[in-house]
Amino acid sequence: MKKWFLSTVRNNIKKQYPKYTNQKIDEIMYGIEGIYLTITKTIIIFSIAIVTGIFKNLFFLLIAFNFIRLFAFGMHANNSWVCLFFSSFIFLGFTVACKYLVLNINLVIILYLIIFTTICLYAPADTIKRPLIKRKKRIKFKILSIIVVILYLIITLYFKNNYVTNYLLFGLIIECILILPITYRLFKMPYNNYKTYGLNTNN
Repeated sequence: MKKWFLSTVRNNIKKQYPKYTNQKIDEIMYGIEGIYLTITKTIIIFSIAIVTGIFKNLFFLLIAFNFIRLFAFGMHANNSWVCLFFSSFIFLGFTVACKYLVLNINLVIILYLIIFTTICLYAPADTIKRPLIKRKKRIKFKILSIIVVILYLIITLYFKNNYVTNYLLFGLIIECILILPITYRLFKMPYNNYKTYGLNTNN
């Protein structure tokens, strides 16, 4: 189904925009594939969440996660089934933790320090299909990622609400997992893909 859908879309793009280069089409298809996988994966995960009664918790966790994901990026599994299994395990597992876990403020601060360090070291993490070639862009996204972490910490300290704390904190933790080099190695995916572009990384 996925291959048929993407192949059909690609052929239609070629017909509608014959002047587009293969590189341009690849960039468009990367985005479309991401949307397709997100929609299909979300439907399945949301269905499980509805049945288990944690839909609202999952919804808020995804908001917290996707906001930091906009800037820190991170790994995408190549295999759709692996992606579905991994995403279901991570998001549903952390959603349950958001609902029931109560964290001491001292532990929350320690976790934020670890998250801050991880973001400083590894964000943004690109993929082979979407390498962050330009150095200025990498720096910009790193700064924005750090700002998001600081913003989440401020919100956490201001509201002092267990649910708000858990949504923001676990959203950041999931993102940190996805930008770690060891996660890329576990899934046998290349890390720091921009380095393969040589001198262009300085632009």
